[in-house]
Amino acid sequence: MSTPSGRPRSPRPSGSERVFEDERRRLWSAGRSVTPDGNDAIIFTCLSDTAESQRAASLDEQLPLSDIASEELRELLRVAPRLGRL
Repeated sequence: MSTPSGRPRSPRPSGSERVFEDERRRLWSAGRSVTPDGNDAIIFTCLSDTAESQRAASLDEQLPLSDIASEELRELLRVAPRLGRL
């Protein structure tokens, strides 16, 4: 399958997103993405506080998000750098 620009679209497997709470009880979405270099990444988006910046971290592509415990997601979120404008 291709995108309108003609680039191949990578399939998005079932279970590629998770919603969890951080230690302040804010809701976050954790979703898989691929960097321009082809590395697997996890993108964190705060659902309950849109003023929070998105964050990103590298992720083992073999590990489904559904297999990651909420505590581990909170720790990844804690150390993930904020995404900003270039």
